[in-house]
Amino acid sequence: MKKYIFDLDNTLYSHTLKVFPLIDQRINMYMTTRLGIPEPGVDSLRRQYWKLYGVTLNGLMVHYDVDPEDYLEYVHDVDLKHILKPDEELKTVLKEIPCSKVIFTNGSRAHAENVLQTMGLEDLFDDIFDVRVASFRPKPFPEPYLEVLKIMDVQGKDCVMIDDIPENLKTAKHFDMKTILIGKSNGQRHIDICLDNVSDIKTVKNLL
Repeated sequence: MKKYIFDLDNTLYSHTLKVFPLIDQRINMYMTTRLGIPEPGVDSLRRQYWKLYGVTLNGLMVHYDVDPEDYLEYVHDVDLKHILKPDEELKTVLKEIPCSKVIFTNGSRAHAENVLQTMGLEDLFDDIFDVRVASFRPKPFPEPYLEVLKIMDVQGKDCVMIDDIPENLKTAKHFDMKTILIGKSNGQRHIDICLDNVSDIKTVKNLL
């Protein structure tokens, strides 16, 4: 393998730490306080946007002409230091991977940098590809994958992608990547390997 492509949230750290619910709260606050959307309608509207556009941001850009930079700054303004901490085990595991490692996230670069710095991993990744990489088109749509592969100048068969969302890995498999799910697969054929924790990647390196 030439590239290991890591998702960020709920992949580099456990979903049990509940970082993403903080971002969810900020998204809801943005919609109610900045856009004036009545609170009772926020959840159903977000579900519509997830189905149509993949993420809330894209729906708000289409229907409310939201400035994506303002949105990303607002929703990722969360204090991680009381939740995340340096992960020495993961740091050791990542150092032992002998090829290039990058972050590929539907969040912002600033949020990714915040997470990596808080976990003590900021020097272990060669690049961060955020939701801007394909003009705010998110995973699992194919456009950001194409852009990431183009920028890295590699083919999908030379990559392994690690993510906590099976649908994101389905697109990765479409591009002939090896796929590792952090979580339970429920038998999805596009998942090559399932791991409970990202640090367990050390146990499967020889299978990739």
